Amino acid sequence: MTPIVYPDELILLAQNPEVVLVDARTGPGVKEKYQNLHLQKARFVDLEQDLSEKKANAAEGGRHPLPQAEKFAGVLGQLGITPESHVVVYDDKNGANAAARFWWMLKAMGHEKLQVLNGGMEAAIAAGYPTTHTAEELPTTPTTYPVQNWQLPTVNLSDVEKVTQRTDFIVIDVREAERYRGEKEPIDLVAGHIPGAVNIPFSTNLDQNGFYLPADELKTKYSEALGNTDPSQVIVHCGSGVTACHTLLAMAYAGLEIPSLYVGSWSEWSRNNKPIATEV
Repeated sequence: MTPIVYPDELILLAQNPEVVLVDARTGPGVKEKYQNLHLQKARFVDLEQDLSEKKANAAEGGRHPLPQAEKFAGVLGQLGITPESHVVVYDDKNGANAAARFWWMLKAMGHEKLQVLNGGMEAAIAAGYPTTHTAEELPTTPTTYPVQNWQLPTVNLSDVEKVTQRTDFIVIDVREAERYRGEKEPIDLVAGHIPGAVNIPFSTNLDQNGFYLPADELKTKYSEALGNTDPSQVIVHCGSGVTACHTLLAMAYAGLEIPSLYVGSWSEWSRNNKPIATEV
């Protein structure tokens, strides 16, 4: 199953009762936004509460550390998601934000029937997918999703620090070029990038309409960027381990092996007195 689904395909898929649609939008007042308007059948997840495990100090794991697998399994159960469910997730940022994070987390649980809505909520509405302000009724008896450890590769701060001087590893920073170069930093405390990291902004995965580039174009793009580097020696990060999943999704869509996710990302690295590079 391709990890990307187009809006017109979703309109047909939604008629299947086994399909679970998930709204993973983020930002201030997002729960109210969901309650005011969302795609019909969509069930809500919260990045801050359901898809991360906040700590008092972002220096320990970054701004969006992964929760324990058992906690996420509980979230899936509340949503009525079982291993047999066909799950489609969307956000309002072209799949670049929490939709990709949810995709990565559920795939890391070993889930098979899983897709991200190409173009996001706006594209679905433009294609004629119905909306509602009525919250989707959740199962009265939550299911129990089989608890497993995360099955996709991750690395920590120490792992990244060890490879920054190695030429046989590639660290990809998917943030905007201005943040990578150190010209600005709107979220974290320090501007710049991890020494040796290369910048491939997540936005370059998309066309001018906000849809993912065709799979063959993405395959060519990342095959050229990685060269002969083994996927096990590729690390992808962003600001807090959320948008990086957009690039991991792009690679999966291209038919490439999914590299390691540095969950702590820049938000952790920049708070631990580690070397910082800039191009300003």
